[in-house]
This record gives sequence, C-alpha cells and structure tokens, in this order.
Amino acid sequence: KKSVGLKVSWTALLALAYFTYLLVGAAIFQILEREAECNNRYHFQLEKLHFLANYTCLDGPALEQFVQVILGAWEKGVNPSGNSTNPSNWDYSSSFFFAGTVVTTIGELWEPLGKCLIIHWDEWRRGWSQSSHTSLLFLVIPPLMFSYVEGWTFGEGFYFAFITLSTIGFGDYVVGTDPDKEYISLYRSLAGIWIILALAWLALVFNMGIHPFSSALSGAGSRRQQSQQRCPDFPIHAHLLQQFWGTPEKSSSSPDLGG
Repeated sequence: KKSVGLKVSWTALLALAYFTYLLVGAAIFQILEREAECNNRYHFQLEKLHFLANYTCLDGPALEQFVQVILGAWEKGVNPSGNSTNPSNWDYSSSFFFAGTVVTTIGELWEPLGKCLIIHWDEWRRGWSQSSHTSLLFLVIPPLMFSYVEGWTFGEGFYFAFITLSTIGFGDYVVGTDPDKEYISLYRSLAGIWIILALAWLALVFNMGIHPFSSALSGAGSRRQQSQQRCPDFPIHAHLLQQFWGTPEKSSSSPDLGG
C-alpha cells in the first residue's frame, strides 16, 4: 500500500510540475508575443488606411475582400508576392522534403520502419556517435549553410535547426520558399536527408542525457529492495508488536477492561 501511495504521489507531483511548467511557459509567451502582436496589428491597420487614402478609387470592403483572397492563397501554399512564373512548391525535391518531414515527426504508418532504421543507424555509428564532431555536423554546420543560402543570421539558422529537430517545426522559418532566390534542385532533398539523420542523432543525445537519471532511480529502488531482503520479517514483527502493545492514542482513549 505504501508503494502504491508513493507511486501515486510521484505521479501527482510530476503532473503538477508539468502543468506548472505549461502555465509559466504560457505566461512567458504572452508577455513576449502579445505586445509584438499589438504593434503589428496597429502597423497593418495604419498601412491599410494610408493605402486607402492614396488610392481613393478603392473602398474599405473591396480592400478587405482582396486581403481575404491573399490570405486564402497563402494558406493554400501560394506566395502572393510573386507571379505565375514562381517555382512550384511541389517539385520532386520539395515533395521529398515534405515526405521526410512527415515520416520523421507526425507520421504513424511508417513509425515501426523508422524505429528499425534508427536502431540500425545507432549500431552502425555507435563508435563515433560520442564524438563532438557530430554536434558540428548536425547543429553547427547546417545553420551556417542555411544562413548563407536563405540570407538568415546564424541565430535564425540555429533556431530553425533546433526547432526542426526537437519538435515538428513551428513553420515560421521554412527552407527553400523564398521566391526571390534560385535554389538548386537538390537543396530541399538534402535538407530532408539532414532532418532524418539528425533526428536519429538527437534521439541518442536525449537518451544519453536521460540514462543517468534512470540509473539513479533504479539504483535507489534496488537498494530499498536489498534492505527489505535483509530484514524480511521486520514488517510482520512490527505489526505484532503494535497489536500487542497498541498505539499511544488508542491506549489513552480505550476504557479500562479491569474496571
């Protein structure tokens, strides 16, 4: 019963810590993003008023309708700032990049195949996965390449690399989507291959980070089990002594049997 109660208490503590972490994170994001959102909304409304003042032949409802057309095109993957000669978002390299992103993040159909790939990949490079060169290969060199090709800063390139590998990506930074740049045909395919290999490496890094904590917890559990094995009859003896002598609270409140 005590072990069950201990497990329940640990579960409650972990759940409380998890939701506290979420609440604190929500407050931080609200503080950081809400003011920027208000400034952007004010700037957009101001630009819209200036546009209507310069082009008096347009009225407000017509402009709002055109804005909705632009938003609909953007949501469907069409960049409204270009023209019909813009490169397609669904050429073979872009399709390969999308397929690699899906099967390595939110894909469920090929998840067992992905696990087998990661297992074999782990066995193949176990000897050099501990090296610091892998950090350069997956988290330092790619941001430099993305910064050079996309025109980002190194911080933006590192942010894209880390967010892409640690989550499913927020979509605020996407490679190969600038209509003003000419990319090589294999650029997004190479980015997809980098995502697949880097995810396997990052999973190993997280596993190595979690291993000391799991070893410490398993060591504490084994020590408690060994102590119970040294005195296996102690709980029984304690129960018998409690029944014979009673607890101080019960002895003070129970009636005198002799009287």
